[in-house]
Amino acid sequence: MAKNILKKDNTEGMLKGRMAEMLVEELLKKSGNKVYSFGYEAITQNLVQPDEIFNGNTEVGQKIRTIPDFIVVNKKGIPEFVEVKFRWNAEPNEKDLIPFQTTAKHWKAPIVLVNCNERPYFRVLMPPYFDAKGNFKFIPLERVFEWNIDKDALAKSEEMVARYLGSTMLHRAGLLGKTFKI
Repeated sequence: MAKNILKKDNTEGMLKGRMAEMLVEELLKKSGNKVYSFGYEAITQNLVQPDEIFNGNTEVGQKIRTIPDFIVVNKKGIPEFVEVKFRWNAEPNEKDLIPFQTTAKHWKAPIVLVNCNERPYFRVLMPPYFDAKGNFKFIPLERVFEWNIDKDALAKSEEMVARYLGSTMLHRAGLLGKTFKI
C-alpha cells in the first residue's frame, strides 16, 4: 500500500494519452480502416495477478508493457499493430528510448505520435523510430498510404487536438483564461 502512495499521480497524463488514442482510433475508422483495441490496458485489465508479475525488468514484462494499442486492418484486409503516444511536443526525450526500442524489437509497430505543440499534430514513426543522431524519423499521418487517411476527418481531428489537448498547454503555462490584447 505504501508503495502505491509513493507513486507519482499520472492521472492527467493517462487521460491525455487516452484522448489521443481515441482521436487516432476514430480517425482511422473514419478513413475506412477497422480498428481493434489491443493494448496493455485492454489485454491485462481482467487479470487479477499483481503488477509485479508484469514488471519491466524481464523480457516478458517489457514485451507485455509495450503491447501496441491497436490492431488496424486496412481496406485491403492487411492487419498491422499500431501504438499511439501523446507528447507535448514532437521531440524525443530520454524516457522514449528504451520503450520505443522495445516496441520496435518485439512488435515492429508504427507509432502515431500526437503532439499539441505544432502541426502536423499527427505524425508517424516507423521502426527503428530514430535516426543516427537520436532524432525522430517522422512522416505525416496522411502519407501512410495503407491507412488512406481522409483529409476532412484529419482536419477535424487536428482541430480537436488544438481545442482539447492544446488548451492543456495553456493551462500548464498558467495562461488559460487570460485575455490578450492583439
